[in-house]
Amino acid sequence: MKRLSTKKLAETVKTKREGKGLTQEDLSNLTGINRVMIGRIEREDFTPSIHQFEALANALEFNITDMFIDKRENNSFIALRSEVLSEGEKEGVDRLFTMMLALRQQILLRRKFENETRNNV
Repeated sequence: MKRLSTKKLAETVKTKREGKGLTQEDLSNLTGINRVMIGRIEREDFTPSIHQFEALANALEFNITDMFIDKRENNSFIALRSEVLSEGEKEGVDRLFTMMLALRQQILLRRKFENETRNNV
């Protein structure tokens, strides 16, 4: 499945803009996209609309389809948002599960202790 690579888009926009000697303000004037939004695109913090995407591609002379990459589906580890997790997210989920299991063990031990205490009274 092809997906938009915000990383590739960010790198392309910044590299092409700088290669043409344009500031973010200059690119804003050429495309009609707010300068702040261009900065956010370059930081992978904003995904442009199709109209904005076309304006960037025209002004910076790049092919829109080059910004899409193949994303293989690896459904062996899926989050609630139905997307494959990054390594950092996997580590976070593993830590969460470890904490949940430790908490469960503490609850079971506490129940056992409380039951023994009641039975001995």
